[in-house]
Amino acid sequence: MKKVSRVSLLVLVLLIGLLAVLALGCGGETTTTTAGEVTSTSVAQPTGEPVVIGAIVAATGPGAALGEQERNVLQMMETQINNAGGVLGRPVKIVIEDDKSDPKEAVTAANRLIDQEKVVAIIAATTSSSTLAVKEITAAKGLPQMAMAAANAITDTAPMEWIWRTPQKDAMAVARALTYISGTLKLKKIAVLHDENAFGSSGAAEIEKTVASAGLEIVAKESYKTDETDLTAQLTKIRGANPEVLVVWGTNPGPALAAKNMKQLGMEIPYIGSHGIANKTFIDLAGEAAEGVVFPAGRLLVPSSITNPDQKAITDLFIKQYTVDFGSSPNTFAGYAFEAITLLVNAISKAGSTEPAAIQTALNATTGFVGPDGVYNYSPTNHDGLTAEDMIIVKIQGGTWVLVE
Repeated sequence: MKKVSRVSLLVLVLLIGLLAVLALGCGGETTTTTAGEVTSTSVAQPTGEPVVIGAIVAATGPGAALGEQERNVLQMMETQINNAGGVLGRPVKIVIEDDKSDPKEAVTAANRLIDQEKVVAIIAATTSSSTLAVKEITAAKGLPQMAMAAANAITDTAPMEWIWRTPQKDAMAVARALTYISGTLKLKKIAVLHDENAFGSSGAAEIEKTVASAGLEIVAKESYKTDETDLTAQLTKIRGANPEVLVVWGTNPGPALAAKNMKQLGMEIPYIGSHGIANKTFIDLAGEAAEGVVFPAGRLLVPSSITNPDQKAITDLFIKQYTVDFGSSPNTFAGYAFEAITLLVNAISKAGSTEPAAIQTALNATTGFVGPDGVYNYSPTNHDGLTAEDMIIVKIQGGTWVLVE
């Protein structure tokens, strides 16, 4: 049997305890004993039929850099939740489907989870395109859906009664990015390069809508397909417009390719990215070209930026437990999955029921819920939970992220 250090076990105990107190509200008692270097915890084990929750992530395909860690977290949290007593005294079973970053696959997965697995709620999905595709199904079925994607339309357009999200939506991230450009960099002329998928298009549309109010001007706008392998043509056109800064809105690999192509073209203007590049994969793919890239992100990316003591405690423990289980630190998208499952299980616990309407009511009444990315406050008319103020501006420096503001 592999020897586990006292520190690792202590982290496990504290994580279980904090989840039970801050998130799950299971009602069971936890007893912790320490003898020398061994720390253990015992809780009443859940019994009965499991509460089945579905999840759809992009474990493969272009969204895998995001979805792999989301899948890791959901697998980890199934164990942690059940170690903490489950929910309503019953074990939790999380059935995870890979949509291969394809909305059509997401639809198939959602129907299977609902019709065959009889899930009480769905966490979906990694990408905005898949999230929007599943949204139509959960709305028609009247089933709660926790989204981990950022396109504005997820919560801004009808139907939205059955969907809640954990990340900040595009409007919030765009506001932080444009404020940084105008307020900190003191620049005016921007160029926009965006993915043609739902996430990239949503961000580009938000930039166009709000750029004037930020005192900025778009002098060039280009787009690319998610699977393109060379963006020099788009960037050459952008360079010809003489922008002072380039805003790139998308998730990997496109933004990393843009950074490399900019370097090859000798473009030295600032690169401002979206919160879709808040993962190590961007740094790995872009290499030296990632240095100096700035973007808005959740505080999980730079934990030292968290000043709320409750948020700092749960974030530190989440990072430590993830690192123990998977050998690396969680990225921003792992945090979205952590918040999605704990918010959902908390709502089921508060509702005292797995009936969709009861879960819906509990989610709409969720306030002051602490997660790594901020403090969530939902209502019947606000299914976003976080605000732009929950985001920070970070820069890639020395192969990692540092706080800018």
